Amino acid sequence: MRMLSKSFGKDKPKARQRRQGSGATRKVPGKGLRPSFYAWLNRLLVFVGVGVVIAATAQALLHISAIPVARIVVTGELENTRAEALQDLIQPALAGGFLSTDLQHIRSQIKSLPWIFDASVRRRWPNVLEIHVVEQLAIGRWGENGFINHEGQVFYSEKDLNRGTLPRLQGPEGSAKVLMGNYQQLTEELAPLNLVVMQLVVDERGQLEAQLGNGTSLVLGGDEIAERLQRFAVVYRAELERQIGSVSSVDLRYKNGLAVAFHKPSQMAGR
Repeated sequence: MRMLSKSFGKDKPKARQRRQGSGATRKVPGKGLRPSFYAWLNRLLVFVGVGVVIAATAQALLHISAIPVARIVVTGELENTRAEALQDLIQPALAGGFLSTDLQHIRSQIKSLPWIFDASVRRRWPNVLEIHVVEQLAIGRWGENGFINHEGQVFYSEKDLNRGTLPRLQGPEGSAKVLMGNYQQLTEELAPLNLVVMQLVVDERGQLEAQLGNGTSLVLGGDEIAERLQRFAVVYRAELERQIGSVSSVDLRYKNGLAVAFHKPSQMAGR
């Protein structure tokens, strides 16, 4: 009996230990949810804050974009275009407000005017639109109703602009730029001789003919223009200068010379 009681007494603490050990590993419901809840709440607050900032920014931009253009400033040397005409032209394009105005569209509108060579448009805070324009520089007349600028570009205008004082250039379609180069070459070569080109015409075959301010015609042909002008200058100084008033035309198309045609006596009497 004693042995059994001892044996039984030893077993009881072991059972107690097992129960205590198993009780120590139990989980308390709800404790693991708190960290994830706070993380979710933080993310929500961040999203809400960002949304508020975006909404406020959008509202501010809408307010700014609705600001009207209060003033239009036009700069540049204007001789053939009125600043008021420019302002009236672009006024419909300003309806959207200061920031919504399409600057490239306005620039295209301005450049479509006959006497505008180039234009730039920019905003000046808070409500001013600045326009700088460069007018066409008319070097000569083109045909009957057009003008030709310093880059050999043709433009048309109903404005007279003292047409009689500008040289007249005429040629097939697409020949304006080359003809302008020919005109500049003639002007440089003839200036030392005090001769002025009043008309320069090129035909379909590329043959050039110039009319001088004194009424004399120069038949230049289509090639070796510089050499022919140099030859003319030599003969002009030696022979023709003192009798240029009686010279009707000079044909420079010959290889080693030139042909001079004089006015008839009846023509001279009428001059």
